[in-house]
Amino acid sequence: MTPGSTPGAPGVVVVTGVSRFLGAHVAARLVADDRIDRVIGLDEHDPAPEFAPLLDGVERVRADAGALSTVVDELGADAVVHLALVTAADPQQGGRAAMKEQNVIGTMQLLAACQRAPRLRKLVVRSSTAAYGASFRDPAVFTEDTEPRAVPRGGFARDILDIEGYVRGFRRRRPDVTATVLRFAPFIGSMANTTLTRYFAQPFVPTVLGRDPRLQFVHVDDVLEVLHRSVVEEHPGTYNVAGSGVLALSQAIRRAGRVAVPVAEPGLSGAAGLARVLGFGRYGLDQVDLFVHGRVVDTTRLISEYGFTPRSTAAAFDDFISGHGDGTVLGPEQLRRAEQAIMDGIRHTRARVRDRIGQLGAIEDRGAAQRSEAEHD
Repeated sequence: MTPGSTPGAPGVVVVTGVSRFLGAHVAARLVADDRIDRVIGLDEHDPAPEFAPLLDGVERVRADAGALSTVVDELGADAVVHLALVTAADPQQGGRAAMKEQNVIGTMQLLAACQRAPRLRKLVVRSSTAAYGASFRDPAVFTEDTEPRAVPRGGFARDILDIEGYVRGFRRRRPDVTATVLRFAPFIGSMANTTLTRYFAQPFVPTVLGRDPRLQFVHVDDVLEVLHRSVVEEHPGTYNVAGSGVLALSQAIRRAGRVAVPVAEPGLSGAAGLARVLGFGRYGLDQVDLFVHGRVVDTTRLISEYGFTPRSTAAAFDDFISGHGDGTVLGPEQLRRAEQAIMDGIRHTRARVRDRIGQLGAIEDRGAAQRSEAEHD
């Protein structure tokens, strides 16, 4: 540690990904902590205008993955907080190939740089509960020791598995470094702007017909608190980070005053089509599988080791609702009428399908009768 720094709190902290929401807010919190001498933001991109004021007091270093081999050591880092992950492929930014380059190759190069930094004493890595995948084989609750029951289909989940594999290798090579891996549930809250929050912000929310998965969220404020504690305290290991309790998808939609629009999964042209119908656009299979199968994790280890309990999933979701009261939320009577109209539409469609099947059967019967008469003649 840097001489004079508080025991457990590193003197020099490097935070990756400060051009985006999470990295900027984490860096801002660390700057405000008197126990930390310097906070250095490492990113190859300039921050978005709304995040720039948060970075006052943060020493910003613009460096891409190719420069990482020496920069961590040169900065004299006592701790590295790795938040520079891309959760969804952007076709305008190189698509899936660029996403994997950032997540997997970028992490591998950063860890190689950390391995060569003799001053380093702490590594904190953002991960995700997506590491467990989402399938019909899943247990009711995942602990940190549970292995995925099926290989995840989504690119982000596969990247997370690769990243955690590299961290395990780093732990073996640098046992003197406290390495903390945080598997976060999907973020939510009044400030959050994610695929998930945009999905629930729609007045009509598409769902998969016949599915009502159990969901868990974590409030962004609790995410920031856990990351902060991971830097200034000693918490080696891997931790699930989520709010207690669950919400069924149907409960979440009604709680938000939205209307669920069931979509028949087999009637769509593949998973990509399902992603588009569900409103995820380019985001794809990670979110689709979550909203088909759901995912619930155990947070006993986090609560015990950190002495901190994130707010419940329901409370986090309610805060999201309070921050999105923009007039699109339906009142109870409007909600009842809209749901009734949708159910009437589904029944009408089914009736039309049955009638059409009956008509086709009648045509087939007449055809068979005519063929039989022709054979007798």
